[in-house]
Amino acid sequence: MGSVRMTAAALAAGATFFAYSAQANGTLNLICSADVVICEQLEGAFEKETGISVNMVRLSSGETYAKVRAEARNPKTDIWWAGTGDPHLQAASEGLTLEYKSPMLAELNDWAVKQAESANYRTVGVYAGALGWGYNTEIFKQKNLKEPTCWADLLDASFKGEIQIANPNSSGTAYTALATLVQIMGEDKAFDYLKKLNANVSQYTKSGSAPVKAAARGETAIGIVFMHDAVAQAVEGFPVKAVAPCEGTGYEIGSMSIIKGAKNLDNAKKWYDWVLSAKVQSSMKEAKSFQIPSNKSAEVPKEAPKLEEIKLIDYDFKTYGDPAKRKALLERWDREVGASAN
Repeated sequence: MGSVRMTAAALAAGATFFAYSAQANGTLNLICSADVVICEQLEGAFEKETGISVNMVRLSSGETYAKVRAEARNPKTDIWWAGTGDPHLQAASEGLTLEYKSPMLAELNDWAVKQAESANYRTVGVYAGALGWGYNTEIFKQKNLKEPTCWADLLDASFKGEIQIANPNSSGTAYTALATLVQIMGEDKAFDYLKKLNANVSQYTKSGSAPVKAAARGETAIGIVFMHDAVAQAVEGFPVKAVAPCEGTGYEIGSMSIIKGAKNLDNAKKWYDWVLSAKVQSSMKEAKSFQIPSNKSAEVPKEAPKLEEIKLIDYDFKTYGDPAKRKALLERWDREVGASAN
């Protein structure tokens, strides 16, 4: 009888031990600024491999930057993964993120390493993608619309109410578009263009990928987005065609940053190193994520837009990643475009 009681006690003790062990790896507070499908895939895979419990929130990069700034005295976030590089660089320049030289740096493409170097290793490149748009081929056929191949074409009167783009205050995609047009045309001409484009815009969305999802559903004809988001809709079977503008276009270096004051710093570094690995980056295509991965050995999805075939501008990440420049451009956008938005 005594031995039975001992065994039960031992089992109870063991159960307590295992319950403790399961929680011993701790937690990670993650903000993900990519599409929710890839966010959830990575969250699940990391938890399974490490035993670390991930509290993941999906926010656009503009929203995340605002949140990180607001919580600077008492950070609620450990790590920020994905989203356009500009707000990551802005956070770095304001000392909101932490310097970290990952042992994975040697495995990364030059553009990803340069992103880290330019921010004194307070951020790093995790993927790249070119800006363009996707349009619904069925709507174009029904309405007898002509394919827009250049930025200038989007001003055509036939596209009145047919275009969606995100709001650059909340969306890194739209801020990249704003900064791209300023670099191609000059600031005054770019704002003249945006005011004319406004006549054709039916909605300024919160999320950068939302416009092409709306196009895929037939709610709008054109969504101005990163081209890989348009490709993702086409791969899902929607009648969407991706376009790279003829005048040239900007691109993003999707980035990752550890938040200064992170409560779970060791786990943040584990995520950082893990998500830079070729194995993890190669798996992103399973979530219909078609960016160019930053790890040189990662498999590039065959559907991914080929950057060498796109006329890319020499995007000035340093200038347009500066908080003062961003603030000035967004204030002007609010005054001249947002105030008269449809």
